[in-house]
Amino acid sequence: MFNRRRFCTTLLSLSAAPTFALAEGGEKKKGGGISYLQLETLTATAMHADGRRGVLTVEIGLDIPDAGLRERANLSRPRLRAAYVQRLQIYAAGLAPDAPPDPDYLSRALQQETDRVLGRAGAKVLLGAILVN
Repeated sequence: MFNRRRFCTTLLSLSAAPTFALAEGGEKKKGGGISYLQLETLTATAMHADGRRGVLTVEIGLDIPDAGLRERANLSRPRLRAAYVQRLQIYAAGLAPDAPPDPDYLSRALQQETDRVLGRAGAKVLLGAILVN
């Protein structure tokens, strides 16, 4: 006797198998091309005008065309993150209440930390959203 439910289930599982195998083998990235390295969101404590504490949040990624340097940066993620958070904490502590963050300054400061940690230039810092809550 023909079991229609079993047939449909088998057909669906076979049609989904190649898609699942492709998704399993490739690395899923949030955005960017092959030279883009997405890092975790950075946070630091900031003060509001009324004296309450706030959070400065910065999304960051690196564009590294050189494969060797990209691998070094990937292995140095903990050191990069520590350097970025320290620099961001210092900046946020000196940020005047109700003053917006300066993306140009943050970009330069985080670029300096990137070059210092990696030991040479070649990785470009790309900033995403910069928020103060």
